[in-house]
Amino acid sequence: MTLFRLKPLLAATAICAALVTPVATYAEDLVIGQTFLASGLDPAEGSNGWAVVSHGIAEQLFQVSRDGEVVPNLAASAVQNADSSWLVELAADRFFSDGTPVTAAAVAEALNRTGAANPSARATAGRMVFSAVDEDTLRVDTEQPTSILPSILAEWAFPVYRLEGEEIIFTGPFAVEAFEPGGSIEMVPNAHYAGAADRPNVTLRRIGDGQSLALAFASGEVDMAFHLPVETLPMLAGIEGEAKSFPVAYQYMMWMNTRAGALADVRVRRAIDLVVNRADLVTAVQAGVPATGAFARSYPFAATEDLPHDPEEAGALLDAAGWQLGEDGMRRRDGVALELVLYAFPQRPDLLTFQPVLRGALAEIGISVRTQVTENPNDVATRGAFDLLLWAQHTAPAGDPGQFLSLFFETGAARNYTGWSNADYDALIAELRAESDPQARIALARDAQEMIAAQAPVSFLVTPEWHVGLSPALAGYEPWGSDYYVIRPDLRVAE
Repeated sequence: MTLFRLKPLLAATAICAALVTPVATYAEDLVIGQTFLASGLDPAEGSNGWAVVSHGIAEQLFQVSRDGEVVPNLAASAVQNADSSWLVELAADRFFSDGTPVTAAAVAEALNRTGAANPSARATAGRMVFSAVDEDTLRVDTEQPTSILPSILAEWAFPVYRLEGEEIIFTGPFAVEAFEPGGSIEMVPNAHYAGAADRPNVTLRRIGDGQSLALAFASGEVDMAFHLPVETLPMLAGIEGEAKSFPVAYQYMMWMNTRAGALADVRVRRAIDLVVNRADLVTAVQAGVPATGAFARSYPFAATEDLPHDPEEAGALLDAAGWQLGEDGMRRRDGVALELVLYAFPQRPDLLTFQPVLRGALAEIGISVRTQVTENPNDVATRGAFDLLLWAQHTAPAGDPGQFLSLFFETGAARNYTGWSNADYDALIAELRAESDPQARIALARDAQEMIAAQAPVSFLVTPEWHVGLSPALAGYEPWGSDYYVIRPDLRVAE
């Protein structure tokens, strides 16, 4: 069968001509559609560091391999000194996209700037100070002693870059040619990255919801549709190309705002957590497994016990908290109904699927839930403008539990969206931060998850499976690293 897929930028006249004379080959360009796109290119701001690595624009000193191991990238090695500082040797012959060599001075300037501006860069070992020993050697001094510096430098907050005036220049396999915030990024191969001649130009488009993404793939507008809703897969069965399903190390979760109102009471939070039937959520999205805690089961520090589902105990907790069940099936205290708002966001289609399931489960124990959809979940989370907020997070992108457990749950942490505070938990995380023995770190991470479960500032729901649509131009593409390494140096147009 002759393969014919139109690129989205073709004019109407080109479409008419193509209908007369079908084209049997692809252009040396790829269009990739995703429900998320970098909001900016400065790694010192928010979670931009994650996005620019995912988009193939930036790299770090260390990265996580397809097998989940932390391996050197822009660095060649890292060795700890007797005084707990580290020496990092840079890899040879690595360049920024303008041809400038990657030097220790350039790396130190960038990472010191990020560390000063971005709280996420201080989550695991506190503030880190980078200094150039010579052109190829960095010294790294950490506020909190750590034995896992390579893993920390593989965290999403640490892409390497350099500033040229107001321009930020990266080292990744692709360089930005044009950027439309919230819309698209036009990228070309980085001419100073090995193998550049074999890479295509790439247009990365943000498509706001999963259904529209599936339609764009079905119509041939995109060569890759990353993160398709499971319910669209049957529609794509007859489309040229394929849809691949793959497990990810994300966790779907539900934040509970502990600052005020009913959710300030741990008994109400625990009741909500107990009434959630995670198996029902897996059934709803037709993929994944019930979460056991903060981390996917594949990690050695994951919690090992299934989370309980006990509506009867949930009702008893609400009774004890003074929320009495009325004849209409609703809970009230002092004449006020127990009503909550549950937010989700369309960039993660599965979360929208969860909303009616959770609303029904909470209604069974007398809690009224109104569902809302937001295009700006980071804003809602940061402002604490929610009761319940569904969330998707890669909880161990660098293969270690420390960053997530610190950044999202320590008192006053930058991403402690729930407002939860617990002195015993903070002390445990301080111990985890200082611990170097791998087995002891596993034990501490599991203890931390037990504390979280007991206080329920969050419900961990599902470890998901995702789906990516691939045109024949991307035959052989293998997704890995969840959505952290989507556009990689090995991206090629298939023969």
